[in-house]
Amino acid sequence: MPIVQFAPFSSLVQPSFWHELTNIKIDVLQLSDAAIPITGSYSVGRSVTDRESGKEIALGCNLSIGSESFDKEAKTVPGSITTSGTFKNYNTIEEFKAADKTTLFNEEVTKIWDHIIATRDTSCLNNFLIITFADLKKYKYYYWFAFPAFVSKPAWEISDDWQSASKEFSAELLIKIHDQLKSRPATLPFFLVREDASIAPVEEFSAFFASTSPSSQTIAFIDPSPNPSNPGWPLRNLLAYLRTLYPQSTSSVRVLCWRDAEIPPASSWKSRFGVVQVRGAPPNNDERPSAVGWEKNPQGKLGPRLADLAPMMDPTRLADQAVDLNLKLMRWRILPSLDLDKISATKCLLLGAGTLGCYVARTLMGWGVRTITFVDSARVSFSNPVRQPLFEFEDCLEGGKPKAECAAAHLKKIFPGINSSGISLSIPMPGHPIPSSEVAKTKTDVEKLEALIDEHDAVFLLMDSRESRWLPTVIGAAKGKIVINAALGFDTYLVMRHGARANAVPCNGARLGCYYCNDIVAPSDSLTDRTLDQMCTVTRPGLAPIAASTAVELLASLLQHPEGHHAPAPQANQNSASHSEEDGGSVLGVVPHQLRGFLAQFRNVPIVGAAYDRCTGCSEIVLREYEKAGFEMMLKAFNDTKYLPKLTGLDALYNEGEEALEKIDWDEEDGGEDF
Repeated sequence: MPIVQFAPFSSLVQPSFWHELTNIKIDVLQLSDAAIPITGSYSVGRSVTDRESGKEIALGCNLSIGSESFDKEAKTVPGSITTSGTFKNYNTIEEFKAADKTTLFNEEVTKIWDHIIATRDTSCLNNFLIITFADLKKYKYYYWFAFPAFVSKPAWEISDDWQSASKEFSAELLIKIHDQLKSRPATLPFFLVREDASIAPVEEFSAFFASTSPSSQTIAFIDPSPNPSNPGWPLRNLLAYLRTLYPQSTSSVRVLCWRDAEIPPASSWKSRFGVVQVRGAPPNNDERPSAVGWEKNPQGKLGPRLADLAPMMDPTRLADQAVDLNLKLMRWRILPSLDLDKISATKCLLLGAGTLGCYVARTLMGWGVRTITFVDSARVSFSNPVRQPLFEFEDCLEGGKPKAECAAAHLKKIFPGINSSGISLSIPMPGHPIPSSEVAKTKTDVEKLEALIDEHDAVFLLMDSRESRWLPTVIGAAKGKIVINAALGFDTYLVMRHGARANAVPCNGARLGCYYCNDIVAPSDSLTDRTLDQMCTVTRPGLAPIAASTAVELLASLLQHPEGHHAPAPQANQNSASHSEEDGGSVLGVVPHQLRGFLAQFRNVPIVGAAYDRCTGCSEIVLREYEKAGFEMMLKAFNDTKYLPKLTGLDALYNEGEEALEKIDWDEEDGGEDF
């Protein structure tokens, strides 16, 4: 009699599996190569009809895995069989190649065998193993499946060739079997059939067949093989299971290979039937039989397969997965508690799309920020592209493109997944009177700026002049937004975070100052009557990237601090190298209030500046007046240079100082006196 030839499982890996593996490797597994449980599935064998020849072409005996394979709660597709598997991913290709595959395979085989002996249960008969290495930079995935199957010695033989089930069973009986399988909540992978068409799980073998003659006992299984002469791989372990637990009654077995997901037309059943036999004495249950099952590669050799997803992936999706790779790798070893979601979800408003604005935007993208909005009223000039990395020569032609819109467009060229926008808007300033004809437009501009600050979480002040920072300082303080300020000198820079509003500062907390808290004069016109070198921001070329990066890093550290916007500034005697949250820092280190950089000495000086109750930018009297009078208050500040000093009391302070100086009795020394 011919030996039964089984159709081995063929792995069918959906692209979604590799996408999910990429996410799990980066966010969950990281450097771990521990084995984790997964699931796969298979269904009845399928074939297609060739349109030209009319012949049936058998498809593969597939076991499929997808993104749902990692989900323990995933629902089984009706009609399919869920199988359990062991997944093990290696960190390097060298580890993958050097893996002890014999040991891994034997561990899985032993697990199946012990489960049979201990529980007499069939749930582990289709267990599988997959080992992988994921090259996440090139999107290449090396993998190797094993579908363990016990070897029968001697081999199983078939008395006659496999034949259509309709030759052994009536159409009525097959329909009853079909209906019973359909009626169950979950499809039975292995089941028993009696001559009355009743079915039961294989685990009920003794009781179900207690009064049934061997000639009427049929063992059935959901057969993933479409090949008419070769039953599927699950039959191997099913026969081993029966021969081990019921050796006296399973030397000859009637097998129904169930392949009909639906009742076929004209009773053309695809299911197969055959009687298989095995010679020799029953096996010794004390010894586990040998097993085979490593899958062959497309070349027909025992070896791993390769899935190269790069050519088939959408470039935008590739970029979206790759852009945050460096950040997520930080959490593998260095900063496991780094909260990247908090940073990426922060919406940033950049007031100024010049040198500072361009570098701030690029660094924000590097931190994974997804929403960046530029505000600027200028156009790209020929002097800009060499200093401002978001502009090119073509942007300067025909009068120059609007800076804000142009910068936003270039961000999308760098990374299409960024939500970037640009708005051409002129920010009104104290000391710059508004003509009556422009009041309506100015009011619209102010309302637009207020709306923008409302819509964002962090505001960067990156403008050229001192007075242009006043309006967003007031609005940002009133709305409780994070405000980061960056200003440049020739070889010096200032980066600072504005403190929270007084009524929002925790009890016993020191309120930090804003950009204007150290001033005893109100902001005024600093732009009129300036020479060319004063009109341009003349700085050492390397200064802007340093200041911009420092500003973004300050925001990142602030967002990681447990107190966020209310994070206290480190004390002057605190160890600047401390990265401990207990020392008042965040997971990224300390969160300074101000940093003053001196490029000539290549040094930074952290400074803490207290809030000033007469500040023209963040004092309560200014904020309450803004909330009360709105645009009318602003208009007074724009038009009248004496308004803010009078509102805050700076004018009285100035007068008091003058009076004190006049009361001092200055001693005039005689220059000829000998000492």
